[in-house]
Amino acid sequence: MEVKKFAGGDKKIEDYSEIIGKENIEKIKVKAEKLAGKSVSHVNSTAYGGGVAEILHNLIPLMRNLGIDAKWFVIEGSDEFFNVTKTFHNALQGNKELKLTQEMKDIYLRVNKKNAENLDLSQDFVIIHDPQPAALIDFYEKRVPWVWRCHIDLSDPNLEFWKFLRQFVERYDRYIFHMAEYVQNDLEGNRVVVMPPSIDPLSEKNFELSETEILKTLERFDIDPEKPIITQVSRFDPWKGIFDVIDVYRKVKEKIPDVQLLLVGVMAHDDPEGWVYFEKTLRKIGEDYDVHVLTNLIGVHAKEVNAFQRASDVVLQMSIREGFGLTVSEAMWKENPVIGRAVGGIRLQIVDGESGFLVKDVNEAVEKTLYLLKHPEIGKKMGEKAKERVKENFLITKHLERYLDLLNSLG
Repeated sequence: MEVKKFAGGDKKIEDYSEIIGKENIEKIKVKAEKLAGKSVSHVNSTAYGGGVAEILHNLIPLMRNLGIDAKWFVIEGSDEFFNVTKTFHNALQGNKELKLTQEMKDIYLRVNKKNAENLDLSQDFVIIHDPQPAALIDFYEKRVPWVWRCHIDLSDPNLEFWKFLRQFVERYDRYIFHMAEYVQNDLEGNRVVVMPPSIDPLSEKNFELSETEILKTLERFDIDPEKPIITQVSRFDPWKGIFDVIDVYRKVKEKIPDVQLLLVGVMAHDDPEGWVYFEKTLRKIGEDYDVHVLTNLIGVHAKEVNAFQRASDVVLQMSIREGFGLTVSEAMWKENPVIGRAVGGIRLQIVDGESGFLVKDVNEAVEKTLYLLKHPEIGKKMGEKAKERVKENFLITKHLERYLDLLNSLG
C-alpha cells in the first residue's frame, strides 16, 4: 500500500510580522529554539478538503521553517473504510440511532493495522488527527509522546461509538479538543488540552485580492456583482445545514428578489457520503439560476473561495453541529459579517451583535440577513470588529505558538 507523505511548501515565520508584529514573531522563535532538531509527525485521512488538511498544508511548512523536522502522513483506505469512519463521525457528533457492528470494528482495525505497517512513526512526537487513524497507536510499541487531536463536536456523542474509540484515545499522552465542552468526562483531565484551530492569513484562500481579481472570478462563474450575494462555504454534509441555507435564501428572496446564493464546497477524498448529499442539494435547488453550486469539480479552489467570500454581502454558517467551522473565521478575516447558528465552535468565533450574529433557526437567520442587506454600513463596522477578533485568537501564528507550548511541555 502506498502511503503519501507531505512536507509542505516554503513559508517563513517572518512573513507574518506585518500582521502580528515583530515582538510576537520573536516570542514564537524563542519557543521553537527549544525544539530545534526535534521531529514531529502529523497523521490524518485526507490531503485536501476540509479544515484539517487545510491547516496542515499551512502549519507543516512553518514548523519546518522554525527548525522542527515536521512531516505529514495521510492514511489510505477503501471506500468501505471511509463509509465506516463517516458513520463514526456522524455518531460522535450526536446521531444516537446509529449502531456499531462487529463488521465495522473489523474494517476499522484492519485498515489502521495495514497503515501502521507502512508508516514509520519513529519521530520525537506523533500527532494523530480525528477518529480515522486513532487506532494506529494500538499497532506501535509507543516510546515517544503521542497526541490525539479531535476536530469534531463531541459534546453529545453516541456513547456506543465513543466507548469503542476511547480504548485507543486513552492511550495517548495528550488529547486536544477545540472547546472544553467537547471533552469527555471519562478521560484523564491532566492530559486534556483545549486548542482552537486557525486560518492562515497569507494562504491563497485568505490573502488580499484586488477588486479586478474578484470581479473576474465572479464573471467566470456567471455571478452578478451588482446583485446582493449570500454565501455559505462548507462540505456537502447533513450537519452543515445546507437545506436551511437554501430556505433562508428563499425567504430573503421574497423581500429582495434579485438576491443570489452561492453554495461553495469541496468534494473530499474521505467523505463518500458527500456525493449523496451533493445530489440531494441539487434536487432541492431545482432550476433556480440565482443559486450557484460551486465546487472543485468545476474549477473552484482556494483563490476562488477567497473571491466569493470577499464579494459576499452576507456569509451564513447554518451548521447543526460544528467542531469549529474555519469558514467562519475566513469570512470574518475578510471583514464580512457572519450569521451563524449558535452551535459548537461557531459560538466561540462570533461575538453576537458585535462581530456577527448568532441565530437559533431559519427565521432568525432570515431576519438578520435582511437587516444586514438593508444596513450595509452596520455590516461594515461589524466586519471590522470580526477581523480584529480573528487576528487576536484564530490565526495560524497563534495556533503554531500553542503547538510549540504543547510540544515543549511534553519534553
